[in-house]
Amino acid sequence: MDKTNLIENFITQVIAHSDFTELDRIYLRNRILALVGDEARKATTSKEGLLDLKGELIQVAQITGKCAKANSAEDILGAQLLNFIVPRPSVVNQKFWSTYKESPQKAIADFYQMGKDSNYIKTRAIAKNIYFTAASKYGDLEITINLSKPEKDPKEIAAAKNAEVKSYPKCQLCMENEGYLGHVNYPARTNHRIIRFQLGNETWGFQYSPYAYFNEHCIFLAPKHEPMVINKQTFANLLEIVAKFPGYFVGSNADLPIVGGSILSHEHYQGGKHRFPMEKAPIVKELNFKGFDDVKAGIVKWPMSVIRLRGLNKNSLIKLANKILINWHNYSDEKVTVRAFTDNTPHHTITPIARLHGQTYELDLVLRDNQTSDKYPDGIFHPHADVQHIKKENIGLIEVMGLAVFPPRLKPELLEVKKFLLDQPNRIAPIHLDWANKIKSKYEITSENADQILQKELGFIFARVLEDAGVFKQTADGKAAFMRFVKEVGLN
Repeated sequence: MDKTNLIENFITQVIAHSDFTELDRIYLRNRILALVGDEARKATTSKEGLLDLKGELIQVAQITGKCAKANSAEDILGAQLLNFIVPRPSVVNQKFWSTYKESPQKAIADFYQMGKDSNYIKTRAIAKNIYFTAASKYGDLEITINLSKPEKDPKEIAAAKNAEVKSYPKCQLCMENEGYLGHVNYPARTNHRIIRFQLGNETWGFQYSPYAYFNEHCIFLAPKHEPMVINKQTFANLLEIVAKFPGYFVGSNADLPIVGGSILSHEHYQGGKHRFPMEKAPIVKELNFKGFDDVKAGIVKWPMSVIRLRGLNKNSLIKLANKILINWHNYSDEKVTVRAFTDNTPHHTITPIARLHGQTYELDLVLRDNQTSDKYPDGIFHPHADVQHIKKENIGLIEVMGLAVFPPRLKPELLEVKKFLLDQPNRIAPIHLDWANKIKSKYEITSENADQILQKELGFIFARVLEDAGVFKQTADGKAAFMRFVKEVGLN
């Protein structure tokens, strides 16, 4: 392919993807040169795509000295370059809500496409993630090994350690991230936009996750930097969101350590267009709660303890969900090591998930308990020590619904496990040795089936992780204990 001028080619792509016109070409050229250096005017390219051209401009900027050779610096410059195709926040919001009047689905789809086009949603990085499904007695579970987030090199780690600690924005979920430049300790957000919408009596934000774990992974964030809380208003908010954003589920992490997500300091929910394994799980025990004849309820066939509520009357679901939450806050059952409090420290909360099927609202309420003990210092209802070689992190909303997010360390570690299983020279980590020996004793392993066997066994591990996190176990005693609790709430 013939070489063309890099900057002029990039400008052509910016005009094609934005509201800029040919009349803006000189302006765009000068703004881009300010970012990458005047010497870039003569650079040529054989590439055509916007993201490829952006990558070459970063390389030129590193030659001119405008960009350091570090992941954080590259991300900052890349966000600045792609910000040219993203309108200012007021225009993005005006376009969204104007389109929403005609078609909410198109407004959402257009906003999502803008996030991908501008590389705010890191589609190429996300494609590096490992994903597969694994059969279990609870249905097919989903497994991911997260490889999308770039790791810092040693120089960046050193720079980050010595960098000044800044308190603006307070966290990555604050509204103040919109358009924020970023630095070695903080992601680039120049090309970031947030849709504002009314939720209750507040103006909340709707945005996408840059490193999505599932299709159209989005975040709904509170206007103020205030801690997560699960209460009656949470249930009302979730059901209002699924009505406002058709086709999306929405859920909240729990509001206590150990059973909560990674960010408890800022109230937010997660949603998207994905049907998780838990949603597909059937009801195994129907429940009829006293005073709620218009709500269909039941216990879900799932390794964690889930009560599903369904009905047309949104207010009835909110009222019943809140009654279950209040009862759970104060419920103890020593027979199954369930305790609401240690002294004045609360242990009980709920991970809620909302959906809308036609006109029918659906709420899944996952009971959580964050106790620790001498035997289980990481958490009684947390992955136990024998599975922590695979998963030791908190079981948050996404895992609760049946999608494992395993750490990137597993990719090289599992390669060594595979070599061990095939009796090849290896450097298997000691933490995986017992597990690998058990696998070896179960199967006739060949180079053709080794990967399949490892995936199958990872599925078993994830099912065990969820069972560990389940409050009422999948045993006769556990099922009886679950029924004792729902009777406490009040059955017909």
